[in-house]
Amino acid sequence: MKSLEDSVKNLPQSSGVYQYFDKNGRLLYVGKAKNLKNRVRQYFVVSGAIAPDPRLSARIAKMISETSSLEYIIVENESDALILENSLIKQLKPKYNILLRDDKTYPYIYVDLSADFPRFEITRKVIATKSVKYFGPFTSSARYIYDALYSLFPFTQKRGCLKEKKACLFYQIGKCSAPCEGRVEKSAYRAMIDEATALINNKEKMAKALEKKMNDFAQNEHFEEAAKIRDQIRGILSSAVQSGVDLARKENFDVLALADLGNSAVASRLFIREGRVVSSAAQSFRFSQGYDEDEAYKRSFLSFYTSDTPIAANVIYVAKTFAEIEEIKEWLNKLYQKKIDIIVAKIGAKKALVDLALKNAQETLRKEAQSSSIDTAIKELLKFENTPKRLEIFDNSHIMGEATVGAMVVFDNGEWVKSDYRSYNLTAKNEYDQMLEILSRRAEKFNENPPPDCWVIDGGETLRRLAIDVLSSAGVKIDVAAIGKEKLDGKAHRAKGAAKDILYANGEVFRLDPSDKRLQFFQKLRDEAHRFAIAFHRRQKRKEDNKLKILKVKGIGDATLKRLISVFGTFEAIEKANYDEIAQAAGQKAAKALKGSVDQETNSEEARI
Repeated sequence: MKSLEDSVKNLPQSSGVYQYFDKNGRLLYVGKAKNLKNRVRQYFVVSGAIAPDPRLSARIAKMISETSSLEYIIVENESDALILENSLIKQLKPKYNILLRDDKTYPYIYVDLSADFPRFEITRKVIATKSVKYFGPFTSSARYIYDALYSLFPFTQKRGCLKEKKACLFYQIGKCSAPCEGRVEKSAYRAMIDEATALINNKEKMAKALEKKMNDFAQNEHFEEAAKIRDQIRGILSSAVQSGVDLARKENFDVLALADLGNSAVASRLFIREGRVVSSAAQSFRFSQGYDEDEAYKRSFLSFYTSDTPIAANVIYVAKTFAEIEEIKEWLNKLYQKKIDIIVAKIGAKKALVDLALKNAQETLRKEAQSSSIDTAIKELLKFENTPKRLEIFDNSHIMGEATVGAMVVFDNGEWVKSDYRSYNLTAKNEYDQMLEILSRRAEKFNENPPPDCWVIDGGETLRRLAIDVLSSAGVKIDVAAIGKEKLDGKAHRAKGAAKDILYANGEVFRLDPSDKRLQFFQKLRDEAHRFAIAFHRRQKRKEDNKLKILKVKGIGDATLKRLISVFGTFEAIEKANYDEIAQAAGQKAAKALKGSVDQETNSEEARI
């Protein structure tokens, strides 16, 4: 293996990404460069014995002092290096890079104006049609606004409605204008679309229109419908941002400001559409080795603006300039194929909005600081490397091996993030392999949804080590804890609610008093994962029971059903199997009961084609 000195001296003069590793092979830092040789040499003094450059900041000097080896990847240009750098940081979570804890996409409402009778839809990605108009992003109210549009206007309710060529129940109850039967002119329908789009970015006006509809329902004693409208109003107004800033023009732009407390930081965004603040978002940073504002600004841009993110803004106003602002501008222009400027707001309404974003960031930091005591206590107790702000908790559920499912719930900065919950149908037969299946499937999605600060496993040390193995195979290092029941004579002690929970982390066992807040925190996490897993299991069990009834109606007995399940694994696989496969597994009688006959099956297949 090359020495660090040899690696530094022999770097190519090409664009690329470099990675620093410590003596144990752990990834310390990922960086990008227009010229690898020139960029990396800035970290070192290479005359005589290689050493950190004395002009480095304390944080970077400490990183270089720990660096034992160097690797690099060559790419075509600096823009590609920027993209690869961001991808590697999100997936691998290096020790010295600054990371966004809650890196996620936000929903947009869109309408395809090329359609004769357009529909509003929700998306988190760019739709491959040039005639699409986007609204948002909406960080919390997209569903409420979407539902409100269909409450206020008789639009086509479902995508397939126009294909039916016949008015349905929605028309009869006044929720659709039945363009499928030509009961509304294109011009009149388009006028409704225009009216609706005017409301999307004006939440107060939309709320007033809904309030009128709610009162009409209430006066006619349709209280359930009135309650739904009331909830829509509350959801829409709860997400409204009061700016008090009067913009003279109907402009579209984004605002970004960062605030830090030395040990934590928040990026706050405002989204201004047609001169109104339509939504705001806050993202927290995780950094264990010191804060770098320049890198934080860069990470904020790279994490939010992606090829999948629709963008209505031509300008992004920021509170401060940062080291690579010109590179980020160039990257944005290439990404979106249009000119997007980044401007430091200094005076007027734009500066007032930047100050508002900064105030929101400071308020988010204040709230996080209030809830950080338990996070810090857990980090110190379990000897975690990072403060566990965002946690993913895993559990599985089944009854006698039936309807085996897995679940993942997410706890972030003191709140359950239910939009990030995931459920899994599992095929494995034992608890170990079931957890392996859940964790492996989650790890496969790290590119799309980066890993959190910590994994929590419902189980003991064996399953905790399994989780570490899965993470290691994915090239990811995060903290892992497990919570399991105390075992007496090899069985979990559950008598009369006296079960004592035990924590496992970093190869140690932690037996805490039941009144300990740290143990209660993990019990809360485990119980939510258990609840979610059981709820999904019950839904799947009902589905399987219904399918079982259908099979029994067709004359399939318990013994035959057992053979079919053992061969095909699931009811879906049994349904997809052909006559010969069923006959081979369970005999001609079962095949005839399920498929009729070979001739019938062939005719049926031809009919489907």
